[in-house]
Amino acid sequence: METVIAVENVATVLGGHEIHRGLDLHVTRGEVVALIGGSGTGKSVLLREIIGLLRPQSGRIMLFGQSVWDVAPEQMNALRRRFGVLFQDGALFSSLSVEDNVAAPLFEHTALPRATCRRLARLKLALAGLPADVARKRPSELSGGMRKRVALARALALDPELLFLDEPTSGLDPISGRAFDHLIRLLADSLGLTVFLITHDLDTLFSIIDRVIVLSAGRVLGSGTVDELKNIDDPWLRDYFAARASGRESAHGN
Repeated sequence: METVIAVENVATVLGGHEIHRGLDLHVTRGEVVALIGGSGTGKSVLLREIIGLLRPQSGRIMLFGQSVWDVAPEQMNALRRRFGVLFQDGALFSSLSVEDNVAAPLFEHTALPRATCRRLARLKLALAGLPADVARKRPSELSGGMRKRVALARALALDPELLFLDEPTSGLDPISGRAFDHLIRLLADSLGLTVFLITHDLDTLFSIIDRVIVLSAGRVLGSGTVDELKNIDDPWLRDYFAARASGRESAHGN
């Protein structure tokens, strides 16, 4: 299988604190992979390094076989057209309509007429499960779940091969969160996407994820299915999975 993301011996120091030390991981084409870990383990920092927004102190990061930090700017721009990113807060432009938010990458990276970009944006909104009347609204007029879908539509604007999601269900109620999970899995399977997401949501792990990577103490503690990770003798992992078990018992008791 083709390796789409390769992180090799990455070390990161921020504000005098060691975040990553000799971190290695890989993601192959077509996988839906979740990155988990306790607060301060550098999950979002790693995401920013992979997409070329933050440079690590040492090590190598490869996307589609190309070194993110060694390519020329025009090559990096070409790489960026092959992946989409949904940031934790959605990062939508409040002054733009939903339609223009989704069309923004098309405006920036293609020579298509603006009217064509907007038509394509409406198609992406439909792909994200949003009704047609959303297109002319402002982000502030939408619910949290709908804003997440708009941000997802924008991440899909350039027909990427790879999708990065930072806490995609954060701030959503359980029903909206599960609906969003289902949408991600459906898009991954139907479009052949590779998905790399950061999450704390246990229900996401149990419902749509092929493989989970655990960060701890600056390195990968484990990588595998949820059932395989349950066999790792680590206090944080035990507490993490116990939280889901206790939640289920509480729900059953009610």
